[in-house]
Amino acid sequence: MQPALFPDRRFAAFLFDMDGTLLTSIRASERVWSAWARGHGVDVEAFLPTIHGKRAIETVRQLGLPGIDVEAETAIITRGEIADVDGVEPIGGAAAFLASLPPGRWTIVTSASRELAERRLGAAGLPVPPAMVTAEDVTHGKPAPDCFLLAAQRLGVPIADCLVFEDAPAGIAAAEAAGASVAVITATHTHPVATRHPVLPGYHTVVCQSTATGGLAFF
Repeated sequence: MQPALFPDRRFAAFLFDMDGTLLTSIRASERVWSAWARGHGVDVEAFLPTIHGKRAIETVRQLGLPGIDVEAETAIITRGEIADVDGVEPIGGAAAFLASLPPGRWTIVTSASRELAERRLGAAGLPVPPAMVTAEDVTHGKPAPDCFLLAAQRLGVPIADCLVFEDAPAGIAAAEAAGASVAVITATHTHPVATRHPVLPGYHTVVCQSTATGGLAFF
């Protein structure tokens, strides 16, 4: 067996971001956001890199566009994303890796709404875990740590004993602020990522092993 990525750690639970971490929805998401941005006179090329890893409402609010109803515009974008799942696919090895994990020892922590998350997971053929945390569940989205803290609470484990799988800077920052360990998934990255955390291109070569004391070892 290959060496453990965290040789001195045994985890109580795994917390997964969704978009860019378990599945890729970039093409669908950027189609919807591009159309919305053009309609509001926003520079699409400069804007698109800012949409990933955060809740839609915070992305819209941060633009500071005059005279718009942020919640109404967010609802328009969300409806568009729910309608467009063309090209949504699982990250390599994600389905098999999730299937290998003990029930109740993992969940998804996403900036998407619940309806959108369920729609994309269904399109990618991935399961919806009972304790999933979505945009509606927290007041402050990533990079605030609230979502990961809530996920650990729902699973009944300390956040310090969790391993977070993330791909976006906002999510990585949220996991760090929460006090979790982090593994960075780079399957959808087009440029090398600068990070102090272990980096994985996908899930084909990794395994989870339950230890005699009940912890999860990650290889």
